[in-house]
Amino acid sequence: MGRNNSNRGSGNQNRGSGGKGKAMKYEIRADIKVNGTVQRKDIIGAIMGQTEGLLGDELELRKLQRTARVGHVDVEMETKNGKVHGTITIPSSMDNVETAIIASSLETIDRIGPCNAIIKVTQISDIRATKRTAVVDRAKELLLSLVNTGEAASKTVIEEVRSVLTVGTAKSFHGLTCGPNVESSSSLIIVEGRNDVRNLLNCGVKNAISADGSGTIKQELIDLANSKESVTVAIDGDRGGEMLFMQLYDMMKVDHVAQAPVGQEWELLPQKTVTMCLQKKAEAAKFKHQLDKKIAEDDSKFGGDKDWDKDMEEEYVQESAPADIQELFDKVDEMGKNKAMIRFADGTFSDEIGPSKLGDALSEAEEAEAVLINGSVSEKVMNYVNQSSASTVIGTKEGKGFEASEELTVWFADVHR
Repeated sequence: MGRNNSNRGSGNQNRGSGGKGKAMKYEIRADIKVNGTVQRKDIIGAIMGQTEGLLGDELELRKLQRTARVGHVDVEMETKNGKVHGTITIPSSMDNVETAIIASSLETIDRIGPCNAIIKVTQISDIRATKRTAVVDRAKELLLSLVNTGEAASKTVIEEVRSVLTVGTAKSFHGLTCGPNVESSSSLIIVEGRNDVRNLLNCGVKNAISADGSGTIKQELIDLANSKESVTVAIDGDRGGEMLFMQLYDMMKVDHVAQAPVGQEWELLPQKTVTMCLQKKAEAAKFKHQLDKKIAEDDSKFGGDKDWDKDMEEEYVQESAPADIQELFDKVDEMGKNKAMIRFADGTFSDEIGPSKLGDALSEAEEAEAVLINGSVSEKVMNYVNQSSASTVIGTKEGKGFEASEELTVWFADVHR
């Protein structure tokens, strides 16, 4: 016991030194059971004393603690029915090999004072990995909190300062929403709606006025535009914006057109995009020529207005499928995508069939009456059905290489429903 008492002192004296110097990398955790009543200092003393000289000078715990390569030996314990059960914790700044050797040396201790003891190492954990996980988890919480508060920097400093001057400065010109400089400025920007004007005001543009949609254009707006040195029409990136431009171009002076990116609207554009679109404005005459060319190409694609009307008429007079075929359309809807099914003469159906197995299934079916397909009917499918006893095909639409056949009746859900 005398030796254990002297070793207790060195263990306690090193309590402070274990936290200095090198950062701890690993933590040894061991379970201890003592068949008798002992104190914490007895366990620490036994660890320091009974491992002395076991691993050589380089791995002696006292020296390792003095050089901060091993931290303070901590023991948590409880006594119950005259026996002790607890946990030993030892931090280490050594590499994983040396730490494992120190951990295994603890298991050589079989007595604490006069009592039998068993020490079993339960875990060597990487302290750095644990800290990294904690850092990542906390960073996620902080980032989520930042995003949820809506305080993330969405504007530049210039935009923030400019907003003080622009908020609440929208005015009315003969009932049209506009910026404060529409009458005094030598240039004018015409937009579609009042929200477009407000967004341009927030971006520092104060000479914009709304046309209030593509309905009736007020004479006051026409007169205002005709009195300006330069008029720019700012349109949304859709068909409606192009229609507004065509209407304004025919009714008043228009020098330039600034179109928002495809699918975007001026009322939602950020300042950088607003500035870019205004800088890249095109000459109105050239833009009008491009639109006329685009319209002509669309007309020729559909065979002109006359042919287009004829095609539309044919589409709406397509033959509707009879009730029994409509029931089969419903059956197709219940099938898996791109799956097929065979209907037999007795009214029963096969299991769903994949595209690669349809040919084999039809060749084996002796009383096939119809083939149902939840997908397009291609040339390959028609060939399979032609070689079987089936006379009807039910699909959703025409597929690759499809050609009508005199031997088969084909119904498409997308057309005949």
